[in-house]
Amino acid sequence: MKKALDLAKKGLGYTSPNPLVGAVLVKDGKVIGKGYHRFYGGPHAEVYAIEDAGTEARGATLYVNLEPCSHYGKTPPCALKIIEAGIKRVVVAMEDPNPLVSGKGIKLLKEAGIEVEVGLMEGEARRLNEIFLKYISTDLPFVIIKTAQTLDGYLATGTGDAKWITNREARLYGHKLRHQVDAILVGIGTVLADNPSLTTRLPAGGGRDGIRIVLDSKLRIPPEARIINQDSPAKTIIACGQEVDQNKILQLQDKKGVEILPLPLNREGRIPLRELLSRFHSDGISSILVEGGSRVNYSFLKSGLVDRVYTFIAPKILGGSDGIPAFTGKGPAKMDGLKRLKNVRCQNLGDNLLVIGDL
Repeated sequence: MKKALDLAKKGLGYTSPNPLVGAVLVKDGKVIGKGYHRFYGGPHAEVYAIEDAGTEARGATLYVNLEPCSHYGKTPPCALKIIEAGIKRVVVAMEDPNPLVSGKGIKLLKEAGIEVEVGLMEGEARRLNEIFLKYISTDLPFVIIKTAQTLDGYLATGTGDAKWITNREARLYGHKLRHQVDAILVGIGTVLADNPSLTTRLPAGGGRDGIRIVLDSKLRIPPEARIINQDSPAKTIIACGQEVDQNKILQLQDKKGVEILPLPLNREGRIPLRELLSRFHSDGISSILVEGGSRVNYSFLKSGLVDRVYTFIAPKILGGSDGIPAFTGKGPAKMDGLKRLKNVRCQNLGDNLLVIGDL
């Protein structure tokens, strides 16, 4: 099962909104076939493993980290493929919470006389597919906030200079995160200050660009901004208010891959985050990496929409009170009102520290 989980990880960044799945076929104590779900719309892990084993699959045991599907989607049901291959035993880490499956695949296998065991390494399987689990069971995508800050909590100096707070290893890690999510979100303040492209830049040109999202209630984005002129297969969505310059909308829509999303603003004159995220969920966006400035970070945190935090800390001290903090807004009056992280993990990236925690 560990081998199946490791194989599943190879699909990171390519299968969304589908889950990460790996499969291993074993016969007489030997691995005879293996596979993983490689890309959305492509064959599932079980299909690759069965094809890898060929006729040897008959009488074998299949280990898979998620219940085989039982419905026709982009591909035929994997449960039928398993039955046709003559596999005699299937070990499943966890049931698929997708209402289209949800125990039906396991039932189909058992009715065909196949021995089925469920629950081996279930905790690890759930952690691997936590983005998929939230996406399939709620109307919201999985939200991550990423900050790169000084030891005393600043994203930039008072003049907005932030290049570079963290080291090369930390920045590379950030690009790996971009590759793994469906979308990267910033506020218009970040666009005006840094003019980012928000593309994924990994060694040897690897990595997939996520959808770029800009929160821009007044549609202030310059037509020459990199984020809407970058040569990338990923589109850019600009969320704005409904009372904006219609000529500006038309001008921006002429740009390749740019989508303008007018929304009614909330009472504070801001983009309503929950409604926005629910709409993205409906469009198949299962995960969003927030790389915003301090106000956007605060808005997401205050709204209770954040699932995970990645905080990169450099051994540098601004030493003043005039920098730009990681979060800007009114905090709680007492310590018991603070947001407390759980499942905290720490990792050294050269002389930088990465702290990961769940909310």
